[in-house]
Amino acid sequence: MQTNGRPVRRVAALVSAALLLTASLANVADANPRMLVDVNTLQVIEHEDAFQRWYPASLTKLMTAYTVFRAIKAGEMSLESPVIMTKNAAAEPPSKMYFKPGQKMTLDSALKIILVKSANDVAVAIAESIGGSEQGFVDRMNAEAARIGMSSSHFINPHGLPGKGQYTTARDLAVLAVTLKREFPQYSSYFALEGFTTGKKQYPNYNKLIGRFDGADGMKTGFICASGFNQVSSATRNGRSVVSVVLGSESLGARADISAGMLEKGLTMRAGKVPTLGQLRPYGETRNIVADLSQEICSKHAAKVRSEGRDEAGRQKLASPYIHELNRPLKLVFAGLMGGDTATPAGGDEVASRDMGDAVNIPIPIPRPAF
Repeated sequence: MQTNGRPVRRVAALVSAALLLTASLANVADANPRMLVDVNTLQVIEHEDAFQRWYPASLTKLMTAYTVFRAIKAGEMSLESPVIMTKNAAAEPPSKMYFKPGQKMTLDSALKIILVKSANDVAVAIAESIGGSEQGFVDRMNAEAARIGMSSSHFINPHGLPGKGQYTTARDLAVLAVTLKREFPQYSSYFALEGFTTGKKQYPNYNKLIGRFDGADGMKTGFICASGFNQVSSATRNGRSVVSVVLGSESLGARADISAGMLEKGLTMRAGKVPTLGQLRPYGETRNIVADLSQEICSKHAAKVRSEGRDEAGRQKLASPYIHELNRPLKLVFAGLMGGDTATPAGGDEVASRDMGDAVNIPIPIPRPAF
C-alpha cells in the first residue's frame, strides 16, 4: 500500500541515481586526458580532462626517478652505488630483466633500465636499496609528490602495476615532468635514451619520438589494460621547451601521433592568454573516479593487437607528419650487471624481442617552481 506515492518516488529516485552513476562512469571511460605546458613560463597551452584520475602505469617510474634524484642530492646514494636484486624484487611480474637474487648493478644502470625497458623487478630493487624497503620508498614517493604539488596522485608501488590507491592525473604528471626538467637538468639524458645494451641484448625505447621528432628529449611511456597507452613527452627547440601528457590512447602509435602534434603546437604557436599550472583550477564531475579502460583496450579482440610489447616497429602506423623515420642504428648506452655483462658493438647484439628508442642532454638551468 502506498502513502502519498512516496515508495514510487523513492524507487524513481534510486533508478535516476543509478542512471546518473552509469552515465558518469561512461564519461570517465570516454575521457582522454591530456595537457601541454611551456616549461619556462608554466603556461598551460592546452588541456582536456586534466584533473581526471587515471592509472599511471609505468609513468610511475618518473616519480621513482625523481625520488632517486632527491636521494642523490641528499647524499644518500650516488650513481655508482650498487643496486641489489632481492628475492622480492625478482618476483615482480613482467616487464622485467629476470636478474637473479643477489646480482648487482649500479644505480646508473638501474635508472637506464627502468626508463627504457620499464623493468618492474629493477624498479623494486631500486626502491629497496634507497628506501630500506619497498614500502619505505613508496612513502617517500608520496611525500615528494605532495611536496611539489601533485595534489591528486597516490602511489602504492614504484613501478606502476595497477592496484587500489594507485592514481594520478594529466595535470599532476605535467607538474612532475616540469619539475624534473627544472630541478634536475643534469639528469635529462636518462629520459632521452634511444636504448641500451647489456652486452648480450639490445633494448630499444618504447618512446617513438626519441630520435624521430625534431627536438624530442624525453620522457616516458606506460601501458596497462586499465590505463590504455600513456605518454609523457618533452621537446626543446630554439630555447623553447614544452611538455605534453597523453593518457588513455588506443595504441602505441596513436599516443606517439597525438604527442607529436601537441609538441609541435607548443613549439611553434604563441600561447596567448592562458592560465599557468598553478592557476589552473580542478574541474570535471568524474575527476575523483579512477578511470578503467580494461574493456576497451584489452577485450579479446583488442588484446591481439594492443599491448606495449606487441606494438612493434614493423606493425606501427605512425600517421603524424612530424615523426620521421630513424634511418640509422640506435644510439645505445650500456646498462647491465656489475662484473657481469660487458658492452659490445651495437651491431653485434641480439635485439630483444618485443621491445622498442639516445642521449640528448638539453639542460634548462632555471629553478624549480613552487606549485
